[in-house]
Amino acid sequence: MRRRSLLAACASAGLLAGCGLLPGGDDRRTVTVWLMKGSAPEEFLRRFTEEFERKNSGLRLDIRIQEWTGIGDKVQAAVDTGTEEGPDVIEVGNTQVSQYVERDRLLDLTLEARLHWGGEDWLPGLAEPGQLMSHQYGIPWYAANRVVIYRKDLFEQAGVTAPPRDRDAWLDATEQLNSGGNQGIYLAGQDWYTLAGFIWEEGGGLADDGGGGGWHGTLDTPAALRGMDFYQRLQALGEGPVGADEEHPPQAQVFARGQVAQMVAVPGLARTVVEQNPQLKGKLGFFPVPGRLAGRPGAVFIGGSDLVIPNNSRERDGAVAVVAALTGARWDTELARTMNYVPNKKSLAKAVGDEEGVAAMAAGAARGQATPNSPQWGKVEADNPIKEYMTKVLKGADPATEAKRASRRITETLTSVG
Repeated sequence: MRRRSLLAACASAGLLAGCGLLPGGDDRRTVTVWLMKGSAPEEFLRRFTEEFERKNSGLRLDIRIQEWTGIGDKVQAAVDTGTEEGPDVIEVGNTQVSQYVERDRLLDLTLEARLHWGGEDWLPGLAEPGQLMSHQYGIPWYAANRVVIYRKDLFEQAGVTAPPRDRDAWLDATEQLNSGGNQGIYLAGQDWYTLAGFIWEEGGGLADDGGGGGWHGTLDTPAALRGMDFYQRLQALGEGPVGADEEHPPQAQVFARGQVAQMVAVPGLARTVVEQNPQLKGKLGFFPVPGRLAGRPGAVFIGGSDLVIPNNSRERDGAVAVVAALTGARWDTELARTMNYVPNKKSLAKAVGDEEGVAAMAAGAARGQATPNSPQWGKVEADNPIKEYMTKVLKGADPATEAKRASRRITETLTSVG
């Protein structure tokens, strides 16, 4: 009876192999893998587990799904101490790797990356946050980034015959769309991820470590100010609230009500729009956020996940085998197609080319960047001076003055101890 109950529990989780109930499971060495809820579907994990264990007869997988809430502290405890049942492979956000590398808690995978895994082709926005001093600790798994979601019917009504291919054309088209009761674009005043892309496109940044000389905020550089200027001009061509971000109210909700020609979001948000307003089915299109040069997508913030191996792993060889398989071309592209992700390599973008929104996302991902690679960056986001800076500028304050003030706050946070 107890075995039957255990089997039922394992089957409901879709992880029979992880519960040690597959033939031969009891005499195999266990590799424990922590993956985040929603990253991969149950059926994908089942098939991956079956094939991996078939090809690695001495190993079995114990895949444990984790909640995002509170995961930072849980991962930190796991990599700091380690237990018999501790993880051998952990999925972490691409911008979180640095906080675990800081105290030498992760396995250095530089040789594997260079010699066997084709690391030179990884998306920079996933690979670079996983590095420290040119050593690779986080291995890119999948990515997502913002694109422009637009109303094809409103473009046609306004006489805009094709998506703009550079930023000047984007401004012109948005101004043309911003008429007749329509908003040219819905862009909330505190959408700082979108601002970051505009700043990177100008050659600036949110913060810089001065070549190892210490982190400091850089919103007040000429390049960063040009990025804010573009944001201000674009944001004015709609009715986005200057004192709120894209979730207050949810921009998909605003877009679904109609009379909005464009918004900047991940492609998956289009499904939410159509669910809220079925009349928009078939009327939505996608294009990469335009850049300064015609035909070259603009820089964007890229989010996603890396896989890491704690130094205290008891099954290092098995853990390396799992990372190699999950991030390899076969399973990585299958996951991307299944979940509408961007694969971890630029050369794999064609694998998602048959879906308009994901294809636009993949084109932009090639120029994706991540937030500053400082272990303290999470504290900056928690108290986010960038949002306050944006609102003040959009309300008419002097950009240079406010940028200096915000940069000082970023510097103080990044250089704080503890």
